[in-house]
Amino acid sequence: MLRRGLIAALGLVFIMTSIPSLKAEGPVDIAPTGALRVAVAVGPAASAFWTTRDPSTGKPRGVTVELARAAADKLHVPLQLVEYQSSDEIAAASSKDVWDLSFMPADVKREQFVDQGPAYVAYMSGYLVRAGSDIRIVADVDRAGMRVGCIEGTSTSRTVEKSLKQAKLTKFVKPEEAAELIGKGQLDALAMGMGALEDLSRKLPGTKVLAAKAWAARFLDEAKVDGTVRRALDGNGFTSDKIAP
Repeated sequence: MLRRGLIAALGLVFIMTSIPSLKAEGPVDIAPTGALRVAVAVGPAASAFWTTRDPSTGKPRGVTVELARAAADKLHVPLQLVEYQSSDEIAAASSKDVWDLSFMPADVKREQFVDQGPAYVAYMSGYLVRAGSDIRIVADVDRAGMRVGCIEGTSTSRTVEKSLKQAKLTKFVKPEEAAELIGKGQLDALAMGMGALEDLSRKLPGTKVLAAKAWAARFLDEAKVDGTVRRALDGNGFTSDKIAP
């Protein structure tokens, strides 16, 4: 029987997400190799889900790294980060026994690969609109001639693909490529999580963020009580992100 990975995810675009319940398992059950292998998605902009690279070390940093470190500390085992370009890549690798825990949006497609737990953060989705665009509201995005981008292998990409009827949608394997094109004005809008979009907007003068939808979720009781989630969010600059009730 294949060992299923555990999703420790958060609310992302259009979806309710989750974090695993550790129940009574011990370190051997959660981290059978002796180290806690946590899969993280690395991109060009930070959010409560996406990590970015530390310019001085080249290693992933962000909210999920802080949560991963806290989980490893609780188990009293070393932390090993396993890097991927998207959450779908993480889920697809779950049967290969290369990671034990991850942070990603939960959706129907991934349920066949991973075990999901309760949500731990309220999050928002939206669009980053290029500088000089006449897009004012979300409804303006879905028009003939509009060039919309999303990151392949994410819950956002599947939802946006279903919702757009007139705009041309392009899926990017590498988030960095999409960010570069929106900065050059070669995309009209880019769909991602609000945290990542706000981070990108600060780096790309003239762009603006449009909110699409918000989802509330429950925090894992223990992480909420001991402040682990709050510290991870605040410590990475996401002080305005609200903790789910």
